[in-house]
This record gives sequence, C-alpha cells and structure tokens, in this order.
Amino acid sequence: MHDVDCVVAGAGVVGLAIARALALSGREVLVVEKAAAIGTGTSSRNSEVIHAGLHYTPGSLKARLCVNGRERLYAYCREHDVAHRRTGKLIVAVEPDQLDKLRAIQINAVQCGVGDLTLLTRAEAESLEPALSCAGALLSPSTGIVDSQALMLSLRGDAEAAGASFALLTVVSGASIEADRIRINTRDADGEGFTLKTGAFINAAGLDAQALAGRIEGFPQDRVPPLWLARGNYFALSGRSPFSRLIYPVPVHGGLGVHLTLDMSGSARFGPDVEWIDRVDYTVDPARGAAFYDEIRRYWSGLADGALQPAYAGVRPKLSGPGQPAADFVIRGPADHGDGQIVNLFGIESPGLTASLAIAEHVVGLLYPQ
Repeated sequence: MHDVDCVVAGAGVVGLAIARALALSGREVLVVEKAAAIGTGTSSRNSEVIHAGLHYTPGSLKARLCVNGRERLYAYCREHDVAHRRTGKLIVAVEPDQLDKLRAIQINAVQCGVGDLTLLTRAEAESLEPALSCAGALLSPSTGIVDSQALMLSLRGDAEAAGASFALLTVVSGASIEADRIRINTRDADGEGFTLKTGAFINAAGLDAQALAGRIEGFPQDRVPPLWLARGNYFALSGRSPFSRLIYPVPVHGGLGVHLTLDMSGSARFGPDVEWIDRVDYTVDPARGAAFYDEIRRYWSGLADGALQPAYAGVRPKLSGPGQPAADFVIRGPADHGDGQIVNLFGIESPGLTASLAIAEHVVGLLYPQ
C-alpha cells in the first residue's frame, strides 16, 4: 500500500493550484482526476474572466479570495508567460432607474477592497465604447481575461516540477478516516482498484464534491451542503467584436447577466444565462438564442439578426437554488469537522478561476496552520 503526504481529488484549476502549493511546500502530492485530461469541467467552461471582486458580500470568502487571488493571478501570468490581458470592463445601466444600482455596486466594491471603480455618464461610457447604448456605467480597470487552458497547463507543470504526480482516468471510490491517516480507495478506467494512505485529503472535485464527501466513511454528512446545478449557455458572435472592453449589464439573480466577454484573439462571446437543471448536461439549445438577442440589444442595439451561434455551456456547482440568496464558497477543514486532515471545497463557482491561487493558500493554511 502506497503512502503519500497529500491526495488532491480533482484536477480543475483549483485542484491544480492546491497541488502546486502543497508540492512547493515540500510535500509529496498525488492528484486523482476522473477525466482523461486536466480541467475538462467547470474550469474550461466559463468566461475566462479575471474578476475584480465587486459583487460579493464584504468579508465573505468569495470577496476576500477574489481580491487577493486577482492580483496573485495577474502576477503569476506575468511571471509564467500565461496569456492574459487587463481589458477592463463596463457595468452598464441600460435604463436611468438602474443608475442607483451602479452606485450600490461601487459602494459594495469599496467594502470588498476594490477602490478603483469610476462612475461614468452616458456620454463618457459611449465615448469609450461607441457601439454601446446605456444610461451610465461603472468602469472597472482591474477586470481582465486569461487563457484558462494555458494557466492550468502552467499550474500542472509547476506542480510536477515540484514532485507532484497525476493519476488521470481515476476516481476516488471511497475513503475512511483512521487514527492518523486517511485510507483512499481508487478505481481506474479498467475497473482496477488501488488503495493508498495519505496524511491529508483535499476534495476539490467541483461538481462531484458533494458526492465524493458522501463516500468518506465516518465523515459527518451534516457538513455537506446541498448542490444546485445551474447551466450557463454561451453564444459566439460572428465577426469581430465592436467592443474593446468586457460589457456587463447590471447583475440578475443567479448570475451576472448575459454579458459580453472577449477571448485572447479578440473574438466575442455572450453569456452565461441561468438555466436550472437536475443533472449535468452541457447541451446548448439554439432556441435560447432568441432571449440572448433581446438581452444584448438592451446595451448593443447594433447586433444583427443571425450574428449569434451556439458556442458551449458550463454548469455551476451552486449552493443556493432559485430565489435563494447567493451562497458563499464553503471550504471546510479539520477545525470545522474534527475528523482527519480533510478539506472539502463546495460551491466553487465564479470567481473560482480568479481566486484559485488564493484558495490554494487558504487550503494549505487550514491543513498546516503552523
């Protein structure tokens, strides 16, 4: 039976960042991933936005880890030549009665530690983005974009260079807490089982985090929050984008609205919307495009018929359902449950990509507070 210092379940961007941080601290790390490649789930099905940290509850994990993680991520990308760009974004009020919401966002952002927002008049916003139609906007210069695949490859490379190992096409089929170790049972794609012992187990399985926590024998199940699934559909714009910045409408319940983001080549995509589902399904219904046209034309009246094509969908692992207040990240370590060196990460949706490096530092601190 192999013995390893740390096992990380999940090779999305957060699991990779945690594995890197643990390996760089001198610990032997094994990453177990059920897919055939890293980052095939939530981490590769998002807007690839580096969020400034404007909308979260002040003092929450999302707020603190996003603001901290944003600057860490920009620095990491510069140092490791990961493609990224500090594009800036405009949060737009499409009607005058939404201007108060912009002011409220600015106040909230300051309380979260983001003090670089500028409130713009209609003329100022439209002078920055001539294709835009709005009653006013907030300019967030700290928002940007990142090549998420390049970031994850870099994190994996760092982790492996520091000694971490990866077991792809492998699932954690069960676990049990022993006196000073955790027994992990795994199964590979051929159905062959393998058992190992570890000093620390990190559940960063994303959409599967709750199910995996349920397979830990003796773990208190009242510490596992319910999971809600929200599909976010994206549509791509044919042709070049008329915008140089990201464009976000005033947020809606469950998400940040149908916004315009850019990739590193300058191509534009719109989304995500919010579609509550009962199982993971990445199918994009082309019929949803009709609602996208209506939403986008509220701030870009020049959108032509037929300009949008279905692109892809992501599924958010949410901890609050329809009509419920937005939930914070839930990251529970040994001090929260008292059984073994285990950290469970639940509800790591946006801004998980932005916060990934800060989340990793937080997890290491929960396991090894000294």
